[in-house]
Amino acid sequence: MDRRSFLKLAGLIPATALFGCKGTDQEKSQDATKDEAKKSEPVAVRVATLKGPTAMGLVKFMSEVEAQNITDNNYSFEILDAPDQVVAKIAQGDVDVASIPANLAATLFNKTKGAYKVACLNVLNVLYIVETGSAISKLADLKGKTLYASGKGAVPEYTLSYLLSKNGMTLGEDVQVEWKSEHTECVAALAQDPEGIALLPQPFVTVAQSKNNQIRVAIDLGAEWEAVNPQSKLIAGVTIISSKLISDSPDAVTALLSHYKDSVAFAVDHPDDAATLVGKYGIVPEPIAKVALPKCNITYIDGADMKT
Repeated sequence: MDRRSFLKLAGLIPATALFGCKGTDQEKSQDATKDEAKKSEPVAVRVATLKGPTAMGLVKFMSEVEAQNITDNNYSFEILDAPDQVVAKIAQGDVDVASIPANLAATLFNKTKGAYKVACLNVLNVLYIVETGSAISKLADLKGKTLYASGKGAVPEYTLSYLLSKNGMTLGEDVQVEWKSEHTECVAALAQDPEGIALLPQPFVTVAQSKNNQIRVAIDLGAEWEAVNPQSKLIAGVTIISSKLISDSPDAVTALLSHYKDSVAFAVDHPDDAATLVGKYGIVPEPIAKVALPKCNITYIDGADMKT
């Protein structure tokens, strides 16, 4: 999903607008007193993320909280295996902040009637078609094939379906998918199928290649996306924040985003050190993370930049 389409679909606003000023001077004065009271006490901030690049961008933040180097708020983190687990947490009111697939954020915005807003983009393209042979080099080569994939109803399905349609094919007719519940299941299936083809995101491409060095990247879906949408990039993940937290504790949200931005910068600038933390938190083993991190397109884009 590209930035413009995502923001239009979700009806969301940039993070800089989340804290926009409004009201009269008298109201602002009254609110200032309330804001000072809010600043005096840390608030609970419950963060959910998915095992993969979105969690990788958070590991420095998590480790700093664990080491009690960050104490401005009471942060807690949960790394989940699948998007539907995050949805369940949100439905139960157990999550204040979540890093999730882009199209899921749009769906949640509509289902929750704006109870969550997008604060930043956190992952660009990580999707690849991989195989053990050399039969696939372009999307047209997928016609008549069956792929292993996870992410039905999420970014992988959306992206594949869109790109196939742009190349004159229909998902489910010209190209079949054997859907798995988790990316690790796709890796396992690929390991057992010498002629297997899979749609995988990083870091699971690297995981698969560590199990079989014959597995190669056949198609970069990010490049395919840009070929049909030259002015946009494929968005894989975003971070959403509850409107209640934004309203009740704006300083906590500002602090959270500052820590998150620093954490992403650490993952990008110090991949080996970040890989150690990725392994520590059980996202993927450290050796895999060292190879995969530079390929994961982890980013932090907020404000007006989300629209460009």
